[in-house]
Amino acid sequence: MELADLRVFTTVVEEGGIAAAARKLHRVPSSVTTRVQHLEAALGVRLFVRERQRLHLSAEGERLLDYADRLLRLADEARSAVAGRPGGVLRLGALESTTASRLPAVLARFHRVCPDVRVELTTGTNDVLTAAMAERRLDAAFVAEAPASSVFDHLPLFAETLVVITALTHLPVTSARDVCDDSVIAFPHGCAYRRVLERWLGPGSLQRRRVLELASYHAIVACVASGTGVAVMPESVLDVLDAANVQRHCLPRAHAQVVTPLLWRRADTPPAVTALRQMLAEPTLPPHRAATIAGRAATR
Repeated sequence: MELADLRVFTTVVEEGGIAAAARKLHRVPSSVTTRVQHLEAALGVRLFVRERQRLHLSAEGERLLDYADRLLRLADEARSAVAGRPGGVLRLGALESTTASRLPAVLARFHRVCPDVRVELTTGTNDVLTAAMAERRLDAAFVAEAPASSVFDHLPLFAETLVVITALTHLPVTSARDVCDDSVIAFPHGCAYRRVLERWLGPGSLQRRRVLELASYHAIVACVASGTGVAVMPESVLDVLDAANVQRHCLPRAHAQVVTPLLWRRADTPPAVTALRQMLAEPTLPPHRAATIAGRAATR
């Protein structure tokens, strides 16, 4: 069983097929097929089952996948340790809002600090990212709510202020009653900011309202500006989008103030994740975060 075969196998699983895996690995499809067959022959089992022209993992393939991930990560860590600096792949997750407003500067600096690390970024809602962490599909993630679990550790980072946005023609919003007749525009279920909105509006409120679910802040702002409905989002995202065509209305402090933490598995921390944490804990990042991070970093 060779590491090269395991890397091809995991790429086929991640990409959902031979052709897509070949494109990612810069190989021809026949070469990918040969490597998979070589691995199956070495193990004496079928790793994939083809149904309706699609590949599905067999029971044996499912069992191998977790071991393959761990072996490949250990190999990357060994190379990094010998080289004296982090390398390999960092599978990083982030909220759409964090990706838009916070990550560009963070990733630019991280690439300068750790040039041998290749970042694979996945975006999603809070719950999707947390589930991916639990299933070991991500090494670390910027989420909105750190789960109460001894499996994970986290570092609070970005202070966000949530606001209600409406069309420019909307009357002032000082309470939930002022939007009682409006449709709601929000990310799908699993979004922590959607839960903030529902708590502000009242328990079960979204079940009784017209809700338009979108997965893009650009689309949400455009729909709000056109008068389709109201939404809640971080001010930092609005600043990036330069959303002058919507009104911002303050939420009560209990709902408005949230902090984005970096989440990682406590007992399984790749060198690239450790390097990212250390970089984020340095006081050279924007001043609005330095005090919070310095205090937290001293205890870790």
